[in-house]
Order: sequence, then structure tokens, then C-alpha cells
Amino acid sequence: MANVTFQQEPVTLIGNELKKGDQAPDFTVVSNDMKDVSLSDYKGKVKLISVVPSLDTGVCAEQTKKFNEEADKIDNVHVLTISMDLPFAQTRWCAANGVKNLDTLSDHRDADFGEKYGNLIKELRLLARSIFVVDSNDKITYAEYVSEVTNHPDYDAALEAARQAE
Repeated sequence: MANVTFQQEPVTLIGNELKKGDQAPDFTVVSNDMKDVSLSDYKGKVKLISVVPSLDTGVCAEQTKKFNEEADKIDNVHVLTISMDLPFAQTRWCAANGVKNLDTLSDHRDADFGEKYGNLIKELRLLARSIFVVDSNDKITYAEYVSEVTNHPDYDAALEAARQAE
């Protein structure tokens, strides 16, 4: 289990920490049009999975906007942002912020993604900030659990891993 804090206080993450080389677990989340979406829906594609607690916070908003900008510059990489926000809130936020180059997905219903990827914060029922790059064979080629949830991830390392994944 990754060691993570939220506002400098330790939190408990549910699930096992995933590492480079692990097979990416399939998961079910909800799209903005209220349909189930799973990892297998992106089969054969490289995925950069950006995980945020809530789009309506400063760091999460910046992280999502950064990956939205970069999504157009990286060939053959599909960017997903997953949070516990309701799909309606994600749709509103994307429209207000001009985010169109990535998929925002909600784990609010079952926390299936959070439990399988080891980033569900037990005390808050939010997802811990993390980044996963998953290659076209669904192997994890990069994993970062940000040690303090209110901090930014290592954008450069994640983007470089996405560029190198096949």
C-alpha cells in the first residue's frame, strides 16, 4: 500500500498498490452520459490514466487542464481522468473549462477503480492523486501515487512514459 497524506495527515488507501510491470486490472466506471466504461473499452490503445480527488479543486483542475492540452500532442495515447465526481459535475466542469481532448470518468457508484488500483481513500471516499500509464497490452508502464494528495504529480515523467509506451 502506498503511503499517502491528505493535508499532511496520513490516510488509509483501500486496495493494493500497483507497480510498473503489473497487469492493469479491468474496472468499471461511469461516463458522462451515464454508461458503464471499462479498461477493456480502450483495448489496444495506450492509456494515460490521471486520477484526481475532485475536478472542482485547484490542483485537480490544473492537472486535468495540463493533460487535456498534452493529449493533442501525444500520438496514439488516450487520456482518461477518473474522479469520484458525479458525471453531471464532470460534464459541467469540462464545458466551463474547454476540456475536450480526454475522457472524464466517474468512480462514484462502486469505487471499483479506486479499490482495484489501490487509491481509494477510506476516510474520505475520494481517490488519491495518482497517474498510471497502461500500454496497448494493458501492462502498467508507469505508476505514481502522489505522496501528498494536495501536491501535483510528476507531469514530465508521466508524459514521457506515455510517449514511450506501445
